[in-house]
Amino acid sequence: MSTFPEQFSAATKANFEAQIAMLTALTNKTFESVEKIIDLNMNVAKASLEESTATAKQILAAKDPQEFFSLTAAQAQPSAEKAIAYGRHLANIASAAQAEFTKAAEEQIAETNRKVIALVEEVSKNAPAGSESAVAFVKSTIGNASAGFEQFSKTTKQAAETLEANMNTATSQFVQAAEKTASRAKK
Repeated sequence: MSTFPEQFSAATKANFEAQIAMLTALTNKTFESVEKIIDLNMNVAKASLEESTATAKQILAAKDPQEFFSLTAAQAQPSAEKAIAYGRHLANIASAAQAEFTKAAEEQIAETNRKVIALVEEVSKNAPAGSESAVAFVKSTIGNASAGFEQFSKTTKQAAETLEANMNTATSQFVQAAEKTASRAKK
């Protein structure tokens, strides 16, 4: 039979190690997301430079003002579509990172909660007579904290879903506006 300080020390050490592991995993996920964003930006910059060069050559080769304006107007819709695609890709990267962070946090909190409950159960077995109300209070507090985290997690997920839905709506409206502008410019 081990003493309470030994049990508490072992639980604290295990919790600290789990937090370090979680921080390491989150840091790795952050770097992966940053790498994806950098890769996306490099590809977009390269494609944009190539397209700008080709477009500039076409515009400079225009024989009259009507052809010039026709060429510049023709670039509006593809540019808008590319901006939208970029935004969607960027949002997907951010959404995936957020999902990974949420998953890691949920796993860490569940594991920590399990360990704390196990520690409280072990301590309560060895608790002196008359301490039942204190043990019940600690268990109740742990239960309330778990319920609070679950509610926070649900609210966070709902907010992320709402943000994604709003972004999709805004993107759709932007595409429609860009298509109308491009069709007007062609006339």
